[in-house]
Amino acid sequence: MLDLRYVIENLDSVRVSLGRRGAAWAAPLDEISALAQRRREAIMASEKLAKELNDATAAMAKIADKKGAEFTAAREKNRALGDERKQFERAQAEVELDISDLLLSIPNEPAADVPDGADEEHNVVVKTWGAAPKMDFTPKDHHDLGTALGILDFERSGRLSGPRFAVLWGAGAMLERALAQFMLDVHVTEHGYTEVYTPYLVKDSALYGTGNLPKFGDQLFKIAGTDERAYDLYLIPTAEVPVTNLHGDELLTEAELPKKYVAFTPCFRAEAGAAGRDTRGMIRQHQFDKVEVVQLVRPEDSEAAHEALTRNAETILEKLGLHYRRMLLCAGDMGFSSKKTYDLEVWLPGQQRFREISSCSNFGDFQARRAALRYRPSEEGKGKAKPRFVHTLNGSALAVGRTLVAVLEQYQQEDGTVLIPEVLRPYCRGLERITART
Repeated sequence: MLDLRYVIENLDSVRVSLGRRGAAWAAPLDEISALAQRRREAIMASEKLAKELNDATAAMAKIADKKGAEFTAAREKNRALGDERKQFERAQAEVELDISDLLLSIPNEPAADVPDGADEEHNVVVKTWGAAPKMDFTPKDHHDLGTALGILDFERSGRLSGPRFAVLWGAGAMLERALAQFMLDVHVTEHGYTEVYTPYLVKDSALYGTGNLPKFGDQLFKIAGTDERAYDLYLIPTAEVPVTNLHGDELLTEAELPKKYVAFTPCFRAEAGAAGRDTRGMIRQHQFDKVEVVQLVRPEDSEAAHEALTRNAETILEKLGLHYRRMLLCAGDMGFSSKKTYDLEVWLPGQQRFREISSCSNFGDFQARRAALRYRPSEEGKGKAKPRFVHTLNGSALAVGRTLVAVLEQYQQEDGTVLIPEVLRPYCRGLERITART
């Protein structure tokens, strides 16, 4: 979240900055300003009473007759001052809670080089890699292609779980696994990430830390506790949540940075508000697999780390030979916690359009403030430097299901078979082509 002191001291510039995301954020800022004034007044009143209480206590100590009327009156005065001070302290605590709730609901400021715009129509193409495969036939989308090959099954998944799920058979299941293993290997061996395995169920505090709560509660699947089982946990919407929070409430050393992690997990999303969108096939599902990369870095390194992390994700697409483009998102299309985001969009011949396959974001210290992610800079002079918040970054590298979709559509052949990219064949028991028999 944003720093309260920074917001109050730079209210006008913050209002302009958040206004780039939309006009709706002006009202919360005005409310925060008013609450901050009440907080200052409560603090000043409490400090004034504390001084009066100290003076009164010192005066009472000088009274010789501890049983006389003068001492009794002084003691009652002290009690009254103490009670009054506690009232201001309670008022301060209540106001701070209100401010915290408001700050949790306010998004991150866009970086200066993020383009203006309200929606995806204003995103900017940064680069395009490769070319769309030439096909002398009408390409099928992955739904029809995978169903005909017998590797994608949406009918049985519907009977098992309802819409927005899929069953993968044979070569389809193998390709999903192969893609995930390939992505992990590249990020560990070539890009220097440490692989980590985390829980798929997390406390709400982890979701507050990454900014999923409170704003996006309707997108989450919650496992509610009962009288017999006292737990309230959420299924993770992405590995970003547990991995980013791994060092919460710790104080890292500067020498430990950067932290670079990669994790393969299933992801669970309610997709609230997505009724009627991408109901066909595997583009938008309640459960899907993803390889996620996360970095914790020094503030001065975050811009370079963002470029490197995005490039790491791009190498997966290039090794697979998949035509894609990089988009710089405009202020109005960025995620809640992000200050700058690149989306990677892969070409889908069956849809004749680019679709998002990765989102790589720099969050600055926005998540770090929420999750208490700090480090102590190296000692300067004789004293220790004060702790600072790290900057957090993450990206899909890649969404496995959408990568499978892209492979099926870009590598499809006129006879309905699908070639397997050469880099994946060692992970697919040497299989070169998916046919209806595989």
